[in-house]
Amino acid sequence: MLFPPKTPRLALRAWREKDLPEFAAMNADERVMEYFPATLTAEESADLLDRIRDEFSTEGFGPYAVERLSDGELLGFTGLHRVTFSGGLEGQVEILWRLRHDAWGQGYATEAGRACVAFAAKLGIPELVAFAFVGNERSRRVMQKIGMECVGEFNHPALPEGHPLRRHALYHILIR
Repeated sequence: MLFPPKTPRLALRAWREKDLPEFAAMNADERVMEYFPATLTAEESADLLDRIRDEFSTEGFGPYAVERLSDGELLGFTGLHRVTFSGGLEGQVEILWRLRHDAWGQGYATEAGRACVAFAAKLGIPELVAFAFVGNERSRRVMQKIGMECVGEFNHPALPEGHPLRRHALYHILIR
């Protein structure tokens, strides 16, 4: 399996069994999951981690574990994901991230995101999309900082009509 190169502060690496408790704690944090329909239980996090591992097997990429080099701490994930929901984006490659709350505001998502954009170019992926709830300004700033452009808005098809998080901003970047 191929991985993005280390950045000055981060390693984007394969998942380890010992990552599950920290991964589950991050997914159970209401601050981290503010713009998701719900927090995840430990079992749901374990299932998600299994799906992430499967994606590496089938796609050759996925959401990489983000480890801080200075202390080996798992900060969350950043990576590439093939969109599976219907509604016009299915099949495209998305760049995504989720970091634990105490890692916010330190440039880690931007640093890891830039590494993933460069890595996507090496993999021959010609373009990436990203999307977030329209009110998620933190993620939208990361999208802008890694060179993405907002190309519109859409109603997320996995969320029902009237759901307060349904409206999403769509970002795009062509990779050179």
